[in-house]
Amino acid sequence: MTTPATNPRADDPNTTNPTTNPGTTNPHTSPATDPGTTNPGTTTPDATSPATDPGATSPGTTTPDATSPATDPGATNPDATSPATGPATGPATGPGAGDPRLHVSAPTWAGRADAARRRLASGELGALPVIAGLLAIAIVFQSVTHHFLQADNLTNITRFIAGPGLIAVGVVFVLVLGEIDLSLGSVAGATSAIAAVLAVRQGWPEWLAITTALAAACAIGLLHGLLFARVGVPAFVVTLAGMLAWSGLQEWVLGDGGTVNNRHDGIIAGLDSTFLGDGDTAYAWALAVLAPALYLLTQLHTTRRRTAAGLTTRPLTDTALRTAALAVPTLATAYTLNQDRGLPLSLVVLTAAVVTTDLTLRRTRYGRQIFALGGNVEAARRAGINITLVRTTVFLLSALLAGLGGLFYASQQGSADKQLGSGNVLMMAIAAAVIGGTSLFGGRGNAWSALLGILVIQTITTGLDMVHAPQAIQYMITGAVLLTAVTLDSLTRHTHTTTHH
Repeated sequence: MTTPATNPRADDPNTTNPTTNPGTTNPHTSPATDPGTTNPGTTTPDATSPATDPGATSPGTTTPDATSPATDPGATNPDATSPATGPATGPATGPGAGDPRLHVSAPTWAGRADAARRRLASGELGALPVIAGLLAIAIVFQSVTHHFLQADNLTNITRFIAGPGLIAVGVVFVLVLGEIDLSLGSVAGATSAIAAVLAVRQGWPEWLAITTALAAACAIGLLHGLLFARVGVPAFVVTLAGMLAWSGLQEWVLGDGGTVNNRHDGIIAGLDSTFLGDGDTAYAWALAVLAPALYLLTQLHTTRRRTAAGLTTRPLTDTALRTAALAVPTLATAYTLNQDRGLPLSLVVLTAAVVTTDLTLRRTRYGRQIFALGGNVEAARRAGINITLVRTTVFLLSALLAGLGGLFYASQQGSADKQLGSGNVLMMAIAAAVIGGTSLFGGRGNAWSALLGILVIQTITTGLDMVHAPQAIQYMITGAVLLTAVTLDSLTRHTHTTTHH
């Protein structure tokens, strides 16, 4: 128990005892302090420091612009890192210097291991389980088929993930918001039908037909968003009705024939069959070098901003290791693709969509507002966020991405028909987002989870096709993977809630 220091002027009615009310001080008096309790790491400008017990010093905690009451030695916070003595690098001044959430881990292997243990204890597994599972799947099918990892097979996987991957990116937006959109498969089918009919039957220029079809997808998403955000109809009901309505629109647009073949040399036909530079290996190598280079520049820019704000920064060795960890798989992918036909256009479009949406979610005010709504709607409303606008635009963007995915589906199968977008298209997109790490409960996720999730699903599908497994087995295995991902998500959420309460 801490013993308060005596005040030599306690009999003066104008004197405040700092040990009983550390937040109120008299500028004419100075609280008595013990000479052995100096704490250079916890200076508090423009405020008096209350008397503390010599055994209660805590050089690892700071409280800027406020007095620091006497603390108990056993009440230290192991997660609070002091800018003056802690292992993190960078300046320690600024408005966020006392918030441990704004500090990075120690630049030592022990510090990295400790940070990893804390993340695992709190349920923050990240993408590691997905990546480990993807590697395990590849190893199993390679051992069974002996040619699963051949260049032509891996190239086909990168082509096939474009359609469902784009829809899954749209699903991520909606799930982060804490909602669900059941109409995205039907939107994909209706978009492909409108584009095919306008370009082939009506003779429109194909670029204009595609633009009109994507505009129709945006209009559908806008309608869904307004009915949900402004009218107040639950998103589940709105999109369930949309799933039925837009499937009907798709059949009505296609007419009695039910199928419209793509133009042989048209834009839609080339979405799936085009390889940049007609197989020129320079394109794949350029993308493989550009990706880690952009990541490095982004990290260096973040470091400069944190330094200017007075926050701790990640050591350059950590940044270099992360850049190398990104460069290895990208260079390996470029090498593999160049063993076949080079860099497919479909992979470029999907990657561009993932990067753009990821930057939107993580680096813009709009993205932070989406996360805020997914975390707590009432808190977001009190913070002044335009809830109607954010919700409406999220459904619009998800419909746009679904429409673009529908065009890639039409390119892969060579036509737009009544079955496009039906079946398991929507379920695979939702499963991809969840398997990749996006939470079904809202407030957590990123666009890369869609890419990782669809890679897992397509890898399983391709491997089972190669061993001639029936489709029923594919569905059961995919369902088991999805259930595992949702279970991990639920456990993570429960652990995170327990840790913080």
